Amino acid sequence: MTGRDRSQPSRLTRADLAALPNYVPGRSPADLARELGMTEAIKLASNEVPFGPLPGVVEAVAEAAAGAHRYPDLAAVALREALAEQYGVAADRIATGCGSVALAEHLTRVTTLPGDEVVYSWRSFEAYPIITATSGATSVRVPNTAGHGHDLTAMADAVTDRTRLIFVCNPNNPTGTSVRRAELDRFLDTVPDDVLVVLDEAYREFVTDAEVPDGLTAYGDRPNVVVLRTLSKAWGLAGLRIGFLVAQPEVATAVRKVVTPFSSSVVAQAGALAALTQAEEVRRRCALVVAERDRVTEALRKLLPEVPTSQANFVWLPLPTLPGGVDRAVQFGRVCESRGVIVRPFPGEGVRVTIGTAAENDAFLAVAETALLFN
Repeated sequence: MTGRDRSQPSRLTRADLAALPNYVPGRSPADLARELGMTEAIKLASNEVPFGPLPGVVEAVAEAAAGAHRYPDLAAVALREALAEQYGVAADRIATGCGSVALAEHLTRVTTLPGDEVVYSWRSFEAYPIITATSGATSVRVPNTAGHGHDLTAMADAVTDRTRLIFVCNPNNPTGTSVRRAELDRFLDTVPDDVLVVLDEAYREFVTDAEVPDGLTAYGDRPNVVVLRTLSKAWGLAGLRIGFLVAQPEVATAVRKVVTPFSSSVVAQAGALAALTQAEEVRRRCALVVAERDRVTEALRKLLPEVPTSQANFVWLPLPTLPGGVDRAVQFGRVCESRGVIVRPFPGEGVRVTIGTAAENDAFLAVAETALLFN
């Protein structure tokens, strides 16, 4: 058998994936603490809530773990019914999955073929280009406005006869900016009926601006609108990975066909069912996060006036690269880490900082003042 020329690259995987960026998770605080010789470090990089699991979740997970030798309910019937009751929609309009990011990936599968286009704002959620490329579709990135938000007029202009899917991240990750009702109304009226618009509302529970619409109530009756939600953020289940979407039955059924079988585990479904009984506690916790978000924003604007208003549980520090090539975002992140605070730099663009406890936020603000002196 003739051997392969080892000087040539392998063709065992798709060549185009070499240029695809990796999804960047928040760094482990335990690793940083060991590196710095500290007892603990503060992680403000992954948009988690800082309060621990909701009441009843740990007990439900422990009980469900006793049945871990059995497969979970593939259709997640009990969970879908609980979500239907919580949000006032029919259960046949709901699909669940391994976080809302997995459902975004499934939506690209059910809407696109190679050569089709997916439109989204940039910068926005870093998974969008990854899931678009892995589906064989083509990304159409529309630059953010000067205010770090979606340019819906430009996004509408970017739609072609090859466009099959549009992501609108509202509030936007990582900038925290939001699209308000009047502009979203105009945009949805412009998009062709055969193009699916996904309103990615992972941070909906933290929205306080009355002009930022709830996609479920404002647009749930539109045939070409899908609303993505997650239990990872406000509901405190980031480690269990449960997300859901609400769409017209035809779309929800198609998504349920392509969801990885049994990807929502026994313990994840049990934890989600327990969490959904704690809506009042979720509202209380979100109010605490919002109060801290506003306090942190006000303090940061004294150091960096360009910080935009956030409607999520994080804030965005615009730190573009300087003309001399100094990457301010990376530099800021390094200074923070050297003081035991983990934030999320986006090289050449800015830094996203999750809102933590009051003490964690105070620690970050003390470091931020020093870090910005280097910028």
